[in-house]
Amino acid sequence: MTDARDSLTVGRTSDGRLVQRPLSPHLQAYKWPISMASSILHRATGIALSVGTLLLVWFLVAAAASDRSYAAVSGFIHSFVGVVLLLGWIAALWYHFLAGIRHLAWDAGYGYSKEDTDRNTLVIFGATAVCTLLTWILLFTHL
Repeated sequence: MTDARDSLTVGRTSDGRLVQRPLSPHLQAYKWPISMASSILHRATGIALSVGTLLLVWFLVAAAASDRSYAAVSGFIHSFVGVVLLLGWIAALWYHFLAGIRHLAWDAGYGYSKEDTDRNTLVIFGATAVCTLLTWILLFTHL
C-alpha cells in the first residue's frame, strides 16, 4: 500500500486473501434520480418552514407589543432580504403541502411505480411554481 487511503479499499475474502474493494460512487459520478431530489427537498422545506415560522412569530409578537416594534419588523420584511425570505417561505409552504398530498396518496397505496413517481414529482415542481406565483400576485395586488 502506497497511501493510507489505499488501506480503506483493501478487504479480505472468506478464505483470507487480500482483495481490492470497490469505492462507493462519488457524488459527481452518481446521477440523482428525481425522486431522491424530491425527497431531500421535502425534508429541507419542512426545516425551512420551521425556521420561517420564527419570522411569522416575530411579526405577530411585534404587532402585539408596540408600534415601534411593528415598524421595525415591517421594515425588515419589506427589505430585499425580507422579501426573498418571504418568497422562499411561501415556495417552501406550497412545495411541502403538495409533496405531503403525494405522501398521502402513497400511504393509500397509489403512485408507487417509477413512472408515476417521476411524473408526479415534475407535476409538484410545476404546481409549486404556479401556486407561488399566484400567491405573490394576490399578495401584491391586494396589499
